[in-house]
Parts: sequence; structure tokens; C-alpha cells
Amino acid sequence: MRAPRLPRLPLATLALAGTLLAAPARALVVPLTGWTPVNGNANLWTDPQGACLVREERHDQAFPAFNTLEEARQFALRLQNALGRGGASEVTAQPVDRPGGWGILAAYTHDEGGVLYRISQLYLSDEGRLRTITASSAQYEASPCVNDMRSFVRYVAN
Repeated sequence: MRAPRLPRLPLATLALAGTLLAAPARALVVPLTGWTPVNGNANLWTDPQGACLVREERHDQAFPAFNTLEEARQFALRLQNALGRGGASEVTAQPVDRPGGWGILAAYTHDEGGVLYRISQLYLSDEGRLRTITASSAQYEASPCVNDMRSFVRYVAN
């Protein structure tokens, strides 16, 4: 089994993301049983089998808050289109309610070196700057960590 990899966002996607989300961020805590930071890095977490990976990144890219559901929907559609043009497949993006505003959750398949990965990526504002929480596993990974990880990103991460 190959360890999951997380893609780097294309600059065009980051630039698009910078056009819209602003609630102060907290440190990432992955409340999943047995998950540990990779090499002591509290921004990169893996499950005990190494089948799933969660990474938090803070970017210098400006990213203001979405104050309405409609603003978030408009951005989600533009993000979905940008990710598709950037080579991702099976792309979806949707607003998700978070304390202090709206975030955007994108899900897509990413091909790296002939291996397909399923990505869930949460876009948040951290005092006006883009912050992403990205979850990754091999596309057809059947470990229990997959659903737990995706639920964490979808419902809990903030």
C-alpha cells in the first residue's frame, strides 16, 4: 500500500480562493483514535496504518469571509470549475456552515504518478488569510480511517 499524498494547490486555485472567507482559526486537533502527528508535525496527521493523511496549511493568500450562503455558493462553483481545469476529476464543492461564517468543502480525485487519491479539502479564513485542511487516501482505500477522516473534515474541522 502506498502512503497517501496530498496535492499542492495550483497557484490559479489559490488566487481564486483568495477572492472570498474570516473567523479566527484554532490549532488543528485531529480527534480520531490512534491518529498521530507525522514526525512530530502538528499540521500533518496520519492514522495508525498510514492509509489516511490530514494536513493543515496556512497560506499568505488573502481570503475574506463569506457572510451569506449565496456568497459561499458562488465561490464553491468557481472553485469547482478551477479545480476541474487544474486537472482534478470528479470535483464537487459546497458551502459548509462554520462558527462565524461559511467555509467551502471541495472533494475531488487527484492523479499523482499514476496513483489516484481521493481528496477532501476544506477552505477557511484565518483572519483574512486562506487556511486549508486537506484529507487524502488512495481512491479505493477501504480502511475505517477513510470515513472517519472525511467526517472530521466535513463536520468538525474549523
